[in-house]
Amino acid sequence: MKIGEEAIPTDGVGQHSTSDRSVLIVASDIRAHPGGSVGQIAERTGFPQSKVSACVARLREAGAIDTTVDPADRRRLMVWPAERISPRVAHVRSAPIDGALAAALGTDDPRRIAEVVAALDTLARHLTPQALARLRTTSDSSPNTD
Repeated sequence: MKIGEEAIPTDGVGQHSTSDRSVLIVASDIRAHPGGSVGQIAERTGFPQSKVSACVARLREAGAIDTTVDPADRRRLMVWPAERISPRVAHVRSAPIDGALAAALGTDDPRRIAEVVAALDTLARHLTPQALARLRTTSDSSPNTD
């Protein structure tokens, strides 16, 4: 995740109270659980509700998500991935990871970088947000042997 975080373009973003990593975790949760509330996201991620709210604000500003007030409880904000891809989201998604990988691997060898990119593509196909949810479910139900 740290290498991906390093590859995210930050031009024109400015200062924020939330880390890129926190925003990525919240965005991932929103994609896995569309229509959830800020409180539910906080519960699933383990982040304080204030941090989730700050991440949601940052994602909304970037055009990555849509929000609406819950009609059943006007204090709750419901969150979905945006229907349309904003220019900022398109810019982030199109950013190459090669430079961050080269720095992490300590090499500019294009074959080695391509090999790692292919391995990451394979992992991304198999390790979806649902895989993380299954991991959390399994670890939550496992007896503690400490």
